[in-house]
Formats: sequence, structure tokens, C-alpha cells
Amino acid sequence: MHPEHHKPLFALSLFLSLILCVSSSHASNAAALKSQIRRFAPTTLTADTSRLSRGDQAALKKLIEASRIMDSIYLRQVWDGNVALLHRLERDKTRLGQLRLQYFLINMGPWSRLDHNAPFISGVPKRPEEANYYPPDMTKEEFTRWVATLTEDEQEKARGFFTTIRRDNDRHLMIVPYSTEYKELLEPAAQLLQEAASLTENASLKNYLTQRAKAFFSNNYYESDIAWMDLDSPLDVTIGPYEVYMDELFNYKAAFEAFITLRNDEETQKLENFSSYLQEIEDNLPIDPKYRNPKLGASAPIRVVDELYAGGEATPGVKTAAFNLPNDERITREKGSKRVMLKNVQEAKFNTILKPIAKVVVDPRQQSLIAFEPFFTHILAHELMHGLGPHTLTLNGRETTVRQEMKEIGSALEEAKADISSLFALQYLMDKGYIDKEKERQLYVTYLASMFRTVRFGLNDAHGKGMVLQFNYLVDKDGIVFDKSRRSYMVDFEKIKPAVRQLTGEIMTIQAEGNYDRAKTLLKRYSALPAEMQSLLKKLTTIPVDIQPMFPLAH
Repeated sequence: MHPEHHKPLFALSLFLSLILCVSSSHASNAAALKSQIRRFAPTTLTADTSRLSRGDQAALKKLIEASRIMDSIYLRQVWDGNVALLHRLERDKTRLGQLRLQYFLINMGPWSRLDHNAPFISGVPKRPEEANYYPPDMTKEEFTRWVATLTEDEQEKARGFFTTIRRDNDRHLMIVPYSTEYKELLEPAAQLLQEAASLTENASLKNYLTQRAKAFFSNNYYESDIAWMDLDSPLDVTIGPYEVYMDELFNYKAAFEAFITLRNDEETQKLENFSSYLQEIEDNLPIDPKYRNPKLGASAPIRVVDELYAGGEATPGVKTAAFNLPNDERITREKGSKRVMLKNVQEAKFNTILKPIAKVVVDPRQQSLIAFEPFFTHILAHELMHGLGPHTLTLNGRETTVRQEMKEIGSALEEAKADISSLFALQYLMDKGYIDKEKERQLYVTYLASMFRTVRFGLNDAHGKGMVLQFNYLVDKDGIVFDKSRRSYMVDFEKIKPAVRQLTGEIMTIQAEGNYDRAKTLLKRYSALPAEMQSLLKKLTTIPVDIQPMFPLAH
């Protein structure tokens, strides 16, 4: 047979090979995505809303609708190509396409937050440090030069929480308020908040929702933040722009989020006495007395709640177990800050994740010390300690804040500060006899297991980065010890206490002095995962990294 007669057979063979290669590639991609998705354990989060008044039950539906709009705004804030990509994924009805969509919604973007923000969809760029708050071609140097040319009022807006930076027709940088940037989404959200306000009988909730709706139009969030601090309602609501984690250029810009929760009165009453100790803890922080705040904000309310729905910044990746707001330094100076503990979220994380981790990483001789109460108490203390220590600074006659001076590393350092100083604070309260000292050993061992839980969030995450700093520091000081024979870690109860005190003092002093270079040096020195920790982390692959909440009330 003439060689040319083989061409059709060869072409068919090549075509089939290509199909098999594509099929194999899709199967491989699908398997990888399934593995990534399995790290989030589907978990139902709800609470008994039957005790809510009829008006609050009706308001709840409006609030969940408004929270869904926070999802839409947040998706825009992540990346300028995010929304278009989501629509493309929604049109892809293949099995691989549906897996991509599922993982996209877990991350609220095409980057896997547990994998150092590696893209899991081909063709997308590296996750932008500027998110979608600044022009993608803008450099930090350009922003800094431009800000120096502005009036003092304009400088405050440029660095403020509630503005984006765009380019005008001449490609010069300009300030755009959120009320303009997201107008078509904030207007219907404000309408829903106003409708919810008209339905609830609770005066403080009515006031907060009314003020927050006005803020969506005016871009002035001060009055609504004050109203949120004074909120005293069975239906506890947090909605709007708050956290600055996503702005990796400067930590200036706030992301929209929502927490719709039901107050747990019994647990709230148990913890409210913590507020009475805050000034005493501040007065005894292990820093130069000149860096302490002689008078904290007048109120520091604590709320224990059960989550009914979460949206926006509260949605992607690792789920929030507690939060401490507002972040506006004016409010914290005048009113303090409010700590909100999401109890049903914390219980789910403890049972599904922390207990199985402890069986692998904690020395068998200390595993019996793992308990939910110290896990819950430490998270509370973490949120309390965000409000203590340095916040506003005067450097060479210039008024500034820790947030502005620490720039892109501020979030990691602040999370490390809140973590380690909370151990210091709880030890102080135990030593003074204010809380049960018999829980001391449980506190430190449960925290050891929780360190592994947090590091699994990824070193790109502010909490994960801050936790590696603490872990390495405590190992360096022999407060945490690796037992080679048992291939596990244990706490040295005598050495961990002074190490906690020292690290608390070091971080807070760096913040008080606004010493960016020293902060970078500290984070760099303790940034690498120890080989022993890496080895144990590999043994945790079958344990979920976090929960994926399912909200039946949203349907």
C-alpha cells in the first residue's frame, strides 16, 4: 500500500490521542479541584429564631437579601476581572466547569486561599496586591508621590477606608468614594436596610439600620458605627465595609461584609465581666508605660451570637469565628470596640477540625488537656486584645496610626499581637484570681493545637503568617518543645509564660514606635515553617482545613 494511504488512519489516531489527552487533563483537573474542595467540611449553621418578634423575623429576610448584595460588591473589590469570570463559569455546565464554579465561590475568586493564592483557573493573573481598590498599573511609589501633593483633607480620603483610587481621562490618579463606585449596588442595599428598619420594633436596631442606609449614600460611616456600638438587639447585625486585609499594598481600603446573627443571651452574660478588666490589663501590659492608654474607650461590649448568614468578606476561604470592630480609630478612641463571638461557628471548627488535629500533633501525655472552653475563651481574648495596646501615634510631631505605619505587614503583625497578648492577658487574669487558674494548662495545650489549625490557612493569610511568627518564637524560647521519639509537640508550662510576655512586649513596642523596618525584620526572622511542623502538617491532609457553612434560613 502507498504510504499516503496511511494518512487518514494516522489522522484518526492523532485525533483520538488528543481527545484522550484532553479527557485525561480534565479528569486530573477535576480530581485536583475535588481534593481542594474537600478541605472545607459542609456544615449547617443556624439557630432557633422562633423567639424573635414577628417584626424581627420579617426584618431578617430583608437583611439576608441585603447581605447577598455585599457578596456582589465584594466580588467586584477582589479583582477587576472577577465578575466577568464568575459569569463565564456559571455558563459552563460541564462537570469540570461546575467544580471550578464551586471552588470559585468558596474563595470568592480564582485563587486558592489555602494554597498561597495559587490560581486554579488557567489564564488568570497573579492575585493583585492592589485588589480592585487601585489602578492595576499603579505603583506604591506613584501613590505616595501623588498623596504628597494633596491637601490634608484629600490625603485623609486617599488613605481612608471608604474610597477607591482610579485614573481620570488624563491618567492622573483621583479619589472615588464608595458611594459613587458601588452606587448601583449600595442603593438597593440601602433600600432593604430601610425596609428592615421599618419592620423591627427594636429601637437600637432600627437606628443602626437607618444610619447605615444613610452611610451607603453619604459615604460617612461615623454615625452608623456609633449606632452599631450601641446596638442592643436579639437580632445582631453587622453590615458594610470593615476589614482591610485584601488591600495588600497599604492595608487602607475596607471590604464589604455582612454578619446576620442571633444573640446568645446566656453566653453573653457569662463573658460580659471581661470588659471590666480591660483597663487593668492595659495598665499592666509589658511595654513602656508611656505607650499604654491611660483611658480606654468608655464601652467595650461583648456579644456571643449564633450565625444565621454571612456575606462578602466573611464568605471566602477560612471562616471568621469572631470579630472586633469597628476599625475606625476615631470610634475606638471614643467608644472602644465591640467583640462579637460566633459560638456556633467556633463549636463547628473545634469539633470538626481542632480535635482531630490535636490527636496528631500534640504529645499523647497532654492530649487530655484539649477542651472547647479555653479555645472559646482564647478567641474572645484575641478580640479583646485588638482594642488594647497602641493604635494612634505621634511620630516627630505627626499624627498617625499603627495601621498606616505598618502598611502591608500591619494585618499579620496585628493578628500576631492579638493572639500572643491574649495569652498574656488570660495568664494575668488567672494569676490575679479573676478566672479559674485550673484551666491554665488546658489554655496553652489547646492553643498549641490551634496553632496548627491556623497555619493551615496558608502563609499568605494574615492569621497564618502571624501564627508562624508566634510558633517559631515560642519554639526558640523552648516554650514549645518537639519530642523526637513521639514525633509530636508539647508545652513547657514554665518556659512558655515568660516567652509569651516577651513577644507581647516586642510586638506592641514595634507598633508604638511605628517601626516598620523592625516589624519586617521580626516577621522575616520567624517566617519559615520548621521541618518538624511541615512533617506533621503532611499528616493532616485528611482532616478538613475549615468549614463550609450552609445557611438553611437563606433559602
